[in-house]
Amino acid sequence: MELDVLFIFGLFCLGLSLVTMADPVSASGKTGVIVVDLQGDFTTWKKGSLAVDGTDRAFVEKVQEATMTLSRKGCLVFGTQDWHPARHVSFFSNHPGKEPFETVEIQGRTQVLWPPHCVQGTENARVLVDNNLFLAIVKKGQDPRYDSYSGFRDDGGTKTEMDEILKRNGVTELIVYGIATDYCVKATAVDAARAGYRVTVVEDLCRGVAPESTTEAVEEMKKSGISVVKKLPL
Repeated sequence: MELDVLFIFGLFCLGLSLVTMADPVSASGKTGVIVVDLQGDFTTWKKGSLAVDGTDRAFVEKVQEATMTLSRKGCLVFGTQDWHPARHVSFFSNHPGKEPFETVEIQGRTQVLWPPHCVQGTENARVLVDNNLFLAIVKKGQDPRYDSYSGFRDDGGTKTEMDEILKRNGVTELIVYGIATDYCVKATAVDAARAGYRVTVVEDLCRGVAPESTTEAVEEMKKSGISVVKKLPL
């Protein structure tokens, strides 16, 4: 298993034979990194309204350091950012009589009701990783009618610009990590695999909402052909 991880990482960003520091092009294309929703409202460090366990300052700094290292090795870095209007359908406060984490049926789909989070223009909607590292940060969840766990599309099927941006930059392989393993990381990784990218998810750089759903998410990603590794040997 350790050799497999090293092989995968070697193909991605170690600069061996097919990959160079200046232009990370392998035989199949470039390698991209997607940092998923590293925003204040999802972290305990910033006392976020939807903070995930284990997202203290040390975790954010670890993600920052890993992202800087991958960038230096020639990977192209992208991000996703929840960017909700205040009247968003996923906020429990927009459903009179409902409480956080209840579910409702909306036009045939199940919607989890979350505390208001990552509201457009608020401090805790900011991406905490150094924004200068990103080639692009793709905003999602802007349509008040639909949630958007995936960085590639919302629950209504409307695509973001992520796939177009990746293809424009010649990306064929992706390293994905961030918050939360069982929601936005999983959805982004699965949609990336469906779009034809070779995807690796790094567990050590992710945090999940709940242990059971996180375990299920990992299994679902593996079944989708995604490589899930504990950590990358940076």
